[in-house]
Amino acid sequence: MLAKLFTYSLLGIDAKPVEVEVDISPGAMPKTILVGLAEAAVKESTHRIERALVNSGYNRPIDRIVINLSPADLPKDAASFDLPIALGLLIASGQLASDRFQDFAVVGELALDGTIRPVRGALSMALAAREQGKQGLLVPVQNAEEAAVVEGLDVFAVGTLAEAVGFYTGNLPIEAVEFCWEDALEEHAHYDIDYSDVKGQEYSKRAITVAAAGMHHLLMIGSPGTGKTLLASRLSTILPRLSQEESLETTRIYSAMGRLQSNQSLVMLRQFRMPHHTISEAGLVGGGSTPAPGEISLAHNGLLFLDELPEFNRRTLEVLRQPLEGGNVTISRAMGSVTFPANVMLIAAMNPCPCGYLSDPRRKCSCNPAQIERYLSKISGPLLDRIDIHIEVPPVPFRELSNQSSGTNSATMRELVLEAREIQARRFKHESNSHNGRMTPRQLRKYSQLAADAEALLKSAMEEMGLSARAHDKILRISRTIADLEPCDQITAAHVSEAINYRTLDRQFWS
Repeated sequence: MLAKLFTYSLLGIDAKPVEVEVDISPGAMPKTILVGLAEAAVKESTHRIERALVNSGYNRPIDRIVINLSPADLPKDAASFDLPIALGLLIASGQLASDRFQDFAVVGELALDGTIRPVRGALSMALAAREQGKQGLLVPVQNAEEAAVVEGLDVFAVGTLAEAVGFYTGNLPIEAVEFCWEDALEEHAHYDIDYSDVKGQEYSKRAITVAAAGMHHLLMIGSPGTGKTLLASRLSTILPRLSQEESLETTRIYSAMGRLQSNQSLVMLRQFRMPHHTISEAGLVGGGSTPAPGEISLAHNGLLFLDELPEFNRRTLEVLRQPLEGGNVTISRAMGSVTFPANVMLIAAMNPCPCGYLSDPRRKCSCNPAQIERYLSKISGPLLDRIDIHIEVPPVPFRELSNQSSGTNSATMRELVLEAREIQARRFKHESNSHNGRMTPRQLRKYSQLAADAEALLKSAMEEMGLSARAHDKILRISRTIADLEPCDQITAAHVSEAINYRTLDRQFWS
């Protein structure tokens, strides 16, 4: 007897439809054959499924069993096929009959006692089920809230093989799981940190506000202990909340990687990723024999913070150039290509020299010119040019450290950022991008109108500082954001002057 069920296989962060076919026929010798480009985790499933059936009170078929996972050219390497295969065996052996198999897809890993364990990528699978026109999806209890986020699809939670059988036969009524966006926001979308924790550094806070408002990449240079990491770690507190679409995109990545916390159905906060400087190229941008997302994709719609930037391997840093421009990472393997989203805001921090005290007024630098040059040369010009804003973070004087006032807080900075983002949303309503930091040359000419004095100032700076064409465009983008923060339609000389100040460090340290 032949049985057919529908399930899904992850490829990157996308779920691909898979048809599970189970055929049982009399044979001279009982044997189970599994075909369909199954990897080790799937091949081993036959032993788990056999014991799960017996321990759940069902009969194990003793005839010749052929299990086909279609399409045959799609790799299948997860244990999420356990439950559909087990149900297929029950159907093919005459132990289960139902008219629901065409309308409801199913995923789940089985334990030996018949308990259903969670799977990776449940959100992507639910999205694929809706796209396929399925009425509903059976998922493990632990994945139910995550999958229930998808509107227009009924999600049913099952904890054991017996419960899944009861659902299909109709003997066990199971209510569809419901999800409420407002409750999730209330529970998860808040921060326990604030810029009021940072003493002094008002100039740095201003630069960070500009960077956040226009989605500009940021480089901070300063001596050890000046607060670079403290400033970077709080940047997510002034960014807009994740939209529903952004939250789904980010959650898909974390779900596919198995990074969602047990009580978390959605990623509601912008992620702050801080990889160690010993990270490999694959760890940073993704890779592996079975392509998996890297840190830059885990920071999608959030922040990627690279502390001690020159300590990273230069080749590792160079692979960032394309993702920073394009907002995605494509990994090619013999099996095909996989594209991961990587729309991030990059924040980098570094010391000005190996000892860290080149520009510190309190301590003398112990490095010679050759050591400093070798240290700074680890960061290439093309990568540096992709970072819009460069600022120096000075040591905080004692009078500011002992001051009881908190200084600028996150709420004040966030209000400015949100107003500037709203202006950009209206400006780019019919454009492919939505931030000043991502403006194309055509958009730059269209939306960055300079006053006469601003144009004269920019021309003078270009000639005196020897700025490149890319630096010219960066200054215009930053100027546009500074004008939006006021708000002001036309870019003035004051806006250009502030923007130029954010582009001087590459001349000071890399001249």
